Amino acid sequence: MHDVDALRGFALLGIFVVNITFMASAYPGNLVDDPSFASPLDDAARFAVAALFSMKFYLLFSFLFGYSFVLQAEAARRASQAFVPRMLRRTLGLFLIGVAHIVLLYGGDVLTTYAVVCLILLAMHRVRDVVALRTAVAIYAFVVVSLVVSAVFIDRATFMPTHGEALTNAAGQTQLMLGGPVDIVRQHIDGLGLLVLQAVSLQGPTALAMFLLGMLAARRRLFSALPSRPRLLRWIQIVGFPVGIGGGVVYALLGADTNTGAVAVGVVTAPFLTAAYVAALVQLMHRGRLSRLRNVLAPVGRIALTNYLAQSVVGFVLFTGIGFGLAGRVSPPVLLLTAFGVFAGLVVVSDWWLGRHRYGPAEYLLRWFTNWRRPTAGSGSNALGGKQLREVRGGRE
Repeated sequence: MHDVDALRGFALLGIFVVNITFMASAYPGNLVDDPSFASPLDDAARFAVAALFSMKFYLLFSFLFGYSFVLQAEAARRASQAFVPRMLRRTLGLFLIGVAHIVLLYGGDVLTTYAVVCLILLAMHRVRDVVALRTAVAIYAFVVVSLVVSAVFIDRATFMPTHGEALTNAAGQTQLMLGGPVDIVRQHIDGLGLLVLQAVSLQGPTALAMFLLGMLAARRRLFSALPSRPRLLRWIQIVGFPVGIGGGVVYALLGADTNTGAVAVGVVTAPFLTAAYVAALVQLMHRGRLSRLRNVLAPVGRIALTNYLAQSVVGFVLFTGIGFGLAGRVSPPVLLLTAFGVFAGLVVVSDWWLGRHRYGPAEYLLRWFTNWRRPTAGSGSNALGGKQLREVRGGRE
């Protein structure tokens, strides 16, 4: 379980590296680069994010959502509660948090997409393993085929703005980010159409495929068995890193999200790099002193919802006119460093918080809504529990 928390924390880091570029400027959302940052170092930072981060960590986060879905079902059984009504309330709570997140903080929210797609997962949660696997593969294959067909037969120029129009739109929207509360909320609401389109065409289907695979992995207790299978972990990396990094490089060279063919390459190869990242991290977390890495990442993943929202709060404060007003003023390399710096801060705060509270603030509210009663807060024992925390810090599962 602690490996899952650590992997979820790792996924949050990768997601923030990508999201901060959208929080800092409207140019990425309009599929153009800010002409104010056109140096080789700026291009290198964009290239690194596209090749090594884009799509990869969203897939991991989605996979772990499906994995945790099974843990939720088991928790409901232990509490002698009906799972479906409980999960429906949890999903509704997640959706409401996501709506508030979109309107107030960040228009690139994923919580609403997860909540809607979770309804499909809930309807399928009793299917056999083979059905879950085949459905996941079929969904993912459909996404790839649709992207390839679009790249070959559909001219994006017929329904996309020209490069000049996109630059103009991006400049105007970046200025809105520097405005007051009404301007910022209006910009978030104006972006809902694109958010829904992305959710329906790409993010939603790929999330469902990963949910199903994660559910299957949890049924098989994947992360309990992986540390004891070093040969499998090694082979995942031998295959995953070359294919995944190679695909990421091609994706970046072809223009990343500006090119449908590039997106198709990214969707095909991203799971390989995601799997390689997971295999490498699992190995590190079970190797001598490096096992401390699990203790660093696990608290962040334990309160993942709080930290996901906290990342948006930080972006809001840094870049909008209500905060420091840095939108459009921070270069890609500095954004990359900022993402890692903010995450390091979340590591410290998460560990401190869980030393005093049982749940993160957002998890506390969601649990209250899910169970329709106030959770037992707990204090001073860390979310892992006193004995468990000592065991983990001693390097034990």
